[in-house]
Amino acid sequence: MQGTAKSAPPLTSPLGYTEMIPKFLFDAIAKKYGHVASWAVWAKTGNKPKSNIADMHVLDPMLNPALLETIHTNVVMVALNFSREVSFELPFMNFHDPNPYAQDYKIRYAFEGTSFYGSYMTDIIKDFPMLSSNDVLIHLRDNPSKVRTQIDRFREEITFIKSERPTILAFGKQTYDLLYHGLNRKEYTSLVQLTHYSHQISKENYRKDVLQKLGIQQEN
Repeated sequence: MQGTAKSAPPLTSPLGYTEMIPKFLFDAIAKKYGHVASWAVWAKTGNKPKSNIADMHVLDPMLNPALLETIHTNVVMVALNFSREVSFELPFMNFHDPNPYAQDYKIRYAFEGTSFYGSYMTDIIKDFPMLSSNDVLIHLRDNPSKVRTQIDRFREEITFIKSERPTILAFGKQTYDLLYHGLNRKEYTSLVQLTHYSHQISKENYRKDVLQKLGIQQEN
C-alpha cells in the first residue's frame, strides 16, 4: 500500500515585517498578471509528490481565508519563460502545472515551511513560449530591444504589485544574468541565483540546494 508522501520539514528564515496583501490589490494583480504570474502557495501534497499541484482552491481567498495573510511581495521568484504554449482556465496557474512532465512540485517542496513561502512568482520573458532556454537567449541576443522591453515590463509589474526593493530569487543562470545586467542594483535588496527546478535532481536534494544558497539551516 502506498503511503502519503513526506512533507518538507519546517524551518524559518525571517524576512522582516510582512504587510498583509489587501483584497483589492490581490484582485487587481489577478486581473492584470494572473495569466503569467502566481504565488508560492500550493495545496498540500497527497499520495504522490506531484499530487494537488494544480489545486487552485488554495489561491482563492474565499476558499482559503488565510491566503491574504500568507502571500507577500517581499520576495519575487522569477523564472525565464513559458516552456510551451498554454491557456490557463484560472488566474495564477503558472508554477502550478499539472502536466506530467512539469517539475513545479519541486518548488513547493523546497519552500514549504519557510518564510519564502507565499512569495510572488513570475517570468522575466513574457508572451514568448519556447522549450529551450538556449533558443530563448539566442532570440534575445539577436533582438536586444526585446530584452529592454521585457525588463521594463518587469519593472512595471514590480511597481504594480507594490513591491519595494524585493529580494529576487532567479531560477537558473539565464534568468539571473538577464536580471543582473538589466536591473539597477538599487532596484532590489538582493538577487540570488537558484538552480532551476527542471534540473534533474530529487526534490529532497533540490530543497537542500535551495536552502543552502539562501543561507537557511534546515532543522534536523
